[in-house]
Amino acid sequence: MKLTGREKSSLILEGVVTVILLLLLNMAVIVIIQDAIQSNPGVTNGIFMIKQSLRVGPLQAQIWSYQRILIAFLVIIDIWVVWWRLRRRYHLYQMNHIIAELHYIAQGHLDHRIPFRLKGNQQHVITSVNALVDSAVRSMDDERKIEKSKDELITNVSHDLRTPLTSIIGYLGLIEDKQYRSEEDILKYTHTAYEKAKQMKTLVDDLFEYTKVQQHGAPVNIMKIDLNQLIEQLTASFELEAQHRGIEITSSVIPNPLMIEADPEKLGRVFNNLVSNAFKYGNGASYIRIDARQEREMVVVKVANDGTPIPAESLEHLFERFYRAEASRSRATGGTGLGLAIVKSIIDLHHGSVRVTSNEDETAFIVTLPLKQDKEKNNQK
Repeated sequence: MKLTGREKSSLILEGVVTVILLLLLNMAVIVIIQDAIQSNPGVTNGIFMIKQSLRVGPLQAQIWSYQRILIAFLVIIDIWVVWWRLRRRYHLYQMNHIIAELHYIAQGHLDHRIPFRLKGNQQHVITSVNALVDSAVRSMDDERKIEKSKDELITNVSHDLRTPLTSIIGYLGLIEDKQYRSEEDILKYTHTAYEKAKQMKTLVDDLFEYTKVQQHGAPVNIMKIDLNQLIEQLTASFELEAQHRGIEITSSVIPNPLMIEADPEKLGRVFNNLVSNAFKYGNGASYIRIDARQEREMVVVKVANDGTPIPAESLEHLFERFYRAEASRSRATGGTGLGLAIVKSIIDLHHGSVRVTSNEDETAFIVTLPLKQDKEKNNQK
């Protein structure tokens, strides 16, 4: 930290004044001591005898004047006092600079940080202040993102609910106004309204599930389950749909049984969403494979298909809520854009991770979970 010209002048002036005062004090002390010694013959004789008997150094030099010792002692004290006062004043200037920087930041300049480095406790203060400002800025950014996220959530939900709701009102309005020519038209209108109502229900159910797993302190019913049984039940539930689409669905778990601590309902929802996602968007797929294997203290589950690959630019956004790699196709298949966001939220509750890879040969969602859950972490959530 550099001192200003005014501060340097003040520091020099204080040093000069301190030296002058100390010199005057030293002279007064010397005069008083000399006067006391000269007025007392016994002390004078004692000092003379000490000087005669005292030898210093390898050459056994004799000390001829006690005044020199006294002056040297006073000079050492003077140097220490001057150094202490100047250092104290310098630290005061440092603290004034820190306070000035704090006032500047407090005025709303949150992009500013205290730029200089000091030694000792002052540097700890600077580091703490800069860290505190960084933390405050991050908190403000996070709050803005949360507010923006809430606004986007409301906008997306409103849009996705309005589209089927408009169709429902439109077709039921035609029936209400008797704008039909036959019973076949009525059945057509009611069927369309029914399908749109189911689409709305799917969105509401997914939205409810997403908000439930996103809540702080979301309950997780951890128990020991056999992952092989869970995956076999899941595979069996999709067999008819797989046969209807001409897709082979298989599973493999190593070792068998593979015991894992997890919430069976939530974990079942994860793999159900991933398999459903493969059916909906894996156009042209001939297989869907679910492979699980134990790797030390972790379990890796891969849900893969050989359908149409996901565009590279969409891979990093897939787990964002309401994101659709192909919006028109997703709406046509009834996708809400929440399925993969729910997957990631549930995996986060289990302290795991999920990622996706996709190329011309295969698209795979890879879930990594710990074999055992930390109960303290789950309670903190």
